[in-house]
Amino acid sequence: MNKSIFGNLLICGALLLASCNDTGKNGKKLDTPTSGQISVSIDETVKPLFDLEIEAFHGLYKKANITPLYLPEDEALKLFLNDSVKVVVCSRELNEQEKEYFKKRKTPVRATKIAYDAIAMIVNNSNADSTLTLEQLGDIMNGKITTWNQVHPSFSKEKIQVVFDHSASSTLNYMTKRFNMQGELPASFFAVKNNPEVINYVEANKSALGIIGVSWISDRKDSATINFLNKVKVLALSPPDSATDADQPFYQPYQGYIAQRYYPLVREVYILSREARTGLGTGFVSFVAGNKGQMVVRLTGLLPATLPVRLVNVKKKL
Repeated sequence: MNKSIFGNLLICGALLLASCNDTGKNGKKLDTPTSGQISVSIDETVKPLFDLEIEAFHGLYKKANITPLYLPEDEALKLFLNDSVKVVVCSRELNEQEKEYFKKRKTPVRATKIAYDAIAMIVNNSNADSTLTLEQLGDIMNGKITTWNQVHPSFSKEKIQVVFDHSASSTLNYMTKRFNMQGELPASFFAVKNNPEVINYVEANKSALGIIGVSWISDRKDSATINFLNKVKVLALSPPDSATDADQPFYQPYQGYIAQRYYPLVREVYILSREARTGLGTGFVSFVAGNKGQMVVRLTGLLPATLPVRLVNVKKKL
């Protein structure tokens, strides 16, 4: 028998068995893969995606009630580590220290990759710039470039204000590692509370460089996304290891460019589950990782982890 089919049969069998045994030892009704109530902590940078995933899940399973707790990634993971939630959505798997913590508690944690995300750079609509090389972005992150005219002599002499969504966010964690940022952040770096606040700040400040999760601007059929895109300009970046010459291509964080890795700031999205039984959390993870949930990922402009994406003219230069 095909291993994939056999695996799916095992999962279906487990779900059916769990649905039958829906009461605990004390007689209290337990959640099942398609019913009950749970809270899930979710990295705020992928809120637009998971708003739709939860809406789709609720539409199929009327007796299910998933309460999303949208938080900066570090705070979302703290709830998971403290056993306040059984399921968390984040941009990474557990680190070695966290794995050891759960190992000592004899608590298995299952990590399921569900999407590929990206980090987007946004500027004020009046900003003359529309592109950045990866080298220039790295120099900005490390404080070597501090004004816009250092990017290009004809640009403004104003200081670049780098704005993150939160001091405990996954975007800050990603950029710190990606560009090997050491020590304290430059004085021109600061954080607000969430991604919409970054967008609003950039709209109001000509010298700002905002750093957000692309989920907030990737669904171009969504009215909220269109509103955000009207407020700011999304920068195109040079691909990894590209030559610095006049013909250098630049790419925006579109789905096709994420798939081909022409856009350089790509990361993964995971759902981590520590459910000891096959409950609603397991059902939700299975849904998001399955065909219907992956279609939601694709429709929102992110890259599904398992569902193929058709690529058309992805090598077009900006």
